Amino acid sequence: MAASLDLNDIALFVQVVRSGSFAEAARRLDMPANTVSRRIQGLEDKVGTRLLQRSTRKLTLTSAGEALHERCAASIDGLVDAGQELMSGTDEASGLVRVAAPADFFDFFEMDWLAAFLDQHPRVRMDFVLSDASTDLIAERIDVAFRGGPLRDSGYVGRKLHPAGSNGLVASPLYLAAHGAPTQLSDLENHQCLGFTQPGGILKWRLQGPDGLKEEVRLQPRLSASTAQALRKATVAGLGIALLPSTMARIDLNAGRVVPVLSHYTCEGHGVNVLYPSRRHLPKAVSAFIDLVMEKTAYLGASPAVVESGRAR
Repeated sequence: MAASLDLNDIALFVQVVRSGSFAEAARRLDMPANTVSRRIQGLEDKVGTRLLQRSTRKLTLTSAGEALHERCAASIDGLVDAGQELMSGTDEASGLVRVAAPADFFDFFEMDWLAAFLDQHPRVRMDFVLSDASTDLIAERIDVAFRGGPLRDSGYVGRKLHPAGSNGLVASPLYLAAHGAPTQLSDLENHQCLGFTQPGGILKWRLQGPDGLKEEVRLQPRLSASTAQALRKATVAGLGIALLPSTMARIDLNAGRVVPVLSHYTCEGHGVNVLYPSRRHLPKAVSAFIDLVMEKTAYLGASPAVVESGRAR
């Protein structure tokens, strides 16, 4: 007869994965680190396979460990949530929500919205990890991430927050008055162009023309940056021509702060996705915050493109 698994050991395994080390898990659970290590080893003995690869720097999940975590994390969370709700006598949203978002997230997401959300949910706490670097949701204990680009087969749950639009070239009237407007794609080589930071410092734009064919231009950018919001501000300030998402440029276009350049050339954008670790049921606090972001970005209209430069892995 196969040995039965101890649910406490599985819960401990989930905590170790989220903590990133035996020592950190032991600290959070207030128990000796060697006890944590011994129980995880016992769990591996029972399931008959290694779940974690140990090294002096970090722990890495094996394929079996990934499968067990994906199958069990949601159930463990559900048990913990149920216990907390029984203890509190309510199903009110509560707990800490860690959010991974691009560095300029609060350039478009107003703090007043967050303040109203926290007033509405007094038992919720928020922790924002703001960076344009790749984010490992499990290792960094992230509950929800807002990122642009195509969804990768990462084992996370992905949900389209906003569909992909199109990107177009824009410049400020001030810049065009000083430098003239390009009439063909090759003219961009003689203009000051702005773009995302690229390896090697060369800006590559692959654009679709009016005939449906795609053409690529390689440029030496006058200014490069890692966020779309920084490029938008530089464009409005008259520093050059930029390729910006139409949703982002819409407000500035309507206000006359920028105008289209070579408008018959465009490229497809990435859209915005919301990601969270694979789990069957989202905590109420996490789902409530996702609903807030969807509501506000839909209202704002032009804002979702701000996060298109972010990445999650």
